[in-house]
Formats: sequence, C-alpha cells, structure tokens
Amino acid sequence: MLWVIEISKIFEKKTENTNKTEKIYKNVRIILRLHAKQDKIYCIQENNRGYIMEKIYETAYAKINLGLDVLGKRSDGYHEVRMVMQSVGLSDAVEIEEGEGLVVETDHSGLAGGPDNLAWKAAELLARCCGKIPNVHIRLNKKIFLAAGLAGGSSDAAAVMRGLSRLWQLDLTAPELEKLAAELGSDIPFCITGGTALAEGRGEILTELPEAPELLLVLAKPKLEVATGWVYGNFRQQKVNQRPDIDGIIKALEQSATGLLLESCGNVLESVTIPAHPVIAEIKQKMLAAGATCALMSGSGPTVFAVAEKKEITERILTELSELDLETAVTTTVQKYTFFKRLEYCSSHI
Repeated sequence: MLWVIEISKIFEKKTENTNKTEKIYKNVRIILRLHAKQDKIYCIQENNRGYIMEKIYETAYAKINLGLDVLGKRSDGYHEVRMVMQSVGLSDAVEIEEGEGLVVETDHSGLAGGPDNLAWKAAELLARCCGKIPNVHIRLNKKIFLAAGLAGGSSDAAAVMRGLSRLWQLDLTAPELEKLAAELGSDIPFCITGGTALAEGRGEILTELPEAPELLLVLAKPKLEVATGWVYGNFRQQKVNQRPDIDGIIKALEQSATGLLLESCGNVLESVTIPAHPVIAEIKQKMLAAGATCALMSGSGPTVFAVAEKKEITERILTELSELDLETAVTTTVQKYTFFKRLEYCSSHI
C-alpha cells in the first residue's frame, strides 16, 4: 500500500544583522510504502519551491505461474500462451538515483550490470521514448534466483521503469508503462503492477483477476540454468500429458475456492524441462511427500514451488529437500502494487 503525506515543517534561522529568529516553512512530502506489516520510508522530497527526489527505492517481486498453457506457435515466431501469473514475496531491492551516465550495478557475481541487463535496457527505453538523458545510477540487490523461471530480470526492469517514471516526474500510468515494457520482454508488462492476472498473446495481453488467497510457498531451484528460448523451441503439443485448467483457475479465484484453484494448476512446459532435468521431478516428489498440497514448476523452470497449508509443512519440505543441492526460499503470494492509485491530498503550506 502506498501513502502520500504532505506536511509543513518549521525551520528556525537567525539573521546575521539583527540576530532575530525567522521562521521558515517548507513543504516536506513523505511517501510511505506499507508491505508485510512494516512501514518503510519510500522517498523524502524537500524543497521550498518544489520537490526533489534524491533516491528511489523499488521492490521487484518474483512471479510464479499458477497455470501455463501453450496454444500453438504464431506467425511471428512466438508461442501463443494462456497463463495465470502471480506475484510472490521473494524480491529484489532496486535503488535509483541521478548520476553521471547510465550505470547498473549488481551485488551478484553471476549477473553483469552492463547493456545486456534488462534493467539497463529498461532505462534506455524509457529515456528514449520520453526524451530524457539516462543519467542515472541503478543498483540491483538480488534475492530472486537467477535464470529460474521467476521473472527476476523482468521484475527488475519493471521496477526501473516505475522508479524512473517518478524520478523524472513523467506521471506515466500503468497501462502506458505496460505498453512500453512489452517491447523488452513478455513477462515485464505483468511485473509493472503484479498481483494476479491472466496473460495471453505472447504474455503481454493482461486481464486483471481477483486476488489469489495468501498461499504459503516453498521455492526450490536446482543449481542449473534453463534457457526459455530452448524450452519453447523444443515444446511439442503431443508430448503434453496434462494441461492446466485455466478457466478453472479463474473460476476458483472468483469464488475464493483454494481447493479448486490448486486442483486446476498445471504447466505444459514441464513436458520439455523435466525430461532434460529429472531433478525437477525429484523435487516435486519430495515436496508432495513432505505434505505439500501442490508442487509445480514455474515458467520454463527450473524452479519448483510448493503450496503448504502451514509453517510446519514448509519446515518438513525444507528438511526433505536438504539432501539436494538447491537454492530455497519460503515466501507467500502478494497482492497487486498500488503505485498508480492517484491519491488526493491537501497542501499544508502555511
């Protein structure tokens, strides 16, 4: 949740000649983001003639696919998909501030911050489209697993676009940012606002869905990387044994029916990734044996997510998986961002 508070702050200043105290009023605008029951200062802007954004802090949430179906290949080379995407709490922290030239830094040795990084490309795209010079420094503090099927790079790019829209005071709406984001990648439009959504086309056509119930999740990624292009390139309809019930997922969300939701989940890309990497099937089996109500590969893989009814089951799942060489995280589903809600407030300038 985003709150904007504008207050009038009083500063006292003594004049040099008369030694009198002069009261100076300055508007101070404080933006707070409320998430996970913690209040975080988002940005402080202070200027008696306007507002200055010194540094922007963004949270880039990972995503999972509650359902992923591939309908066929399109004439443009992409695949026609129909999937239900869901934001989860595992996230990267993105910092943006003005600087000399465009710089992207990461705290992960396996991720370069140069022109190939989606965050860099997002800054360049937004600057080009809005007539800005991208003199900004961006720092990515990574928590989302790399090359994992969790849209980590896409979410970082979306966070950069949201942040720069505010830093440069562009006042772009979510649909405007989503349209630009589609030029960079199929998952980035969803990551602009996140939440729960039906994604169609190549993934860029979004329909907002009712929020999913809060689900307790265990994420597990084996120490391997899977190229999304390779997975789609090797997808064959005849090798799919079980498809997700996308309409069933949507109905379950509308009815807040968690049982129906989990019964309807599925991912046809497992038919490609699991035969190439059997450890994914082993992870799913161990999760279910430890009490998970659902275990499914996310995106093109290799990350698997498990739904657990309570904390004790997450602990059993982690214990069961401890014999394997994995990156793991316990998290929950999260709701749609509220960055684009227009808040009305009264000026308190005296």
